[in-house]
Amino acid sequence: MLAIRLVRSIEAHCEALSLELTEQIHKSSRTTDFRRIPPKDLQMAAAEVYRNLGEWLLQKTETEIARYFKAVAAQRSDQGISLHQLIWALILTRDHLRHFLRREGLVDNIVVLHGELELHQLLDQFFDRALYYAVLGYEEARGETASRPRRTRRMPGSVPQGAPLRALFAKSDEV
Repeated sequence: MLAIRLVRSIEAHCEALSLELTEQIHKSSRTTDFRRIPPKDLQMAAAEVYRNLGEWLLQKTETEIARYFKAVAAQRSDQGISLHQLIWALILTRDHLRHFLRREGLVDNIVVLHGELELHQLLDQFFDRALYYAVLGYEEARGETASRPRRTRRMPGSVPQGAPLRALFAKSDEV
């Protein structure tokens, strides 16, 4: 697999990549909750993924990915990290890898380009699963599982459930 060479390059640069990512997460206005986490702890978590990227992409099962990212999400929930900020940090992690691949300019022929495209596909698949299981883990940590009945709140001016269809199109006196 041509993508292996690219993965090995990421793994070889895992320390620098994780340091850059940590700085990016701590500086972002979309991940301010992460400032509660010591930079060294955040860097170690990022390095864990980057250092073993080949395993994550090629060897880890769906169950292992689920277990890891549910645990990470539960930990972040306990640390007071908002779900939307956790998701943004995962997006930054993926985008940081893509930026590294572009920056390194490893594509010098069509065969290598094919390998890079293959790697991007594997990264997307991995991070899609990471996001999904992070949300599940976060919801489980907060006790927001799907098994609980959902309470619905009516917004002011909204039509109650079961209202006649004509009520949806009725003229309102509210402006």
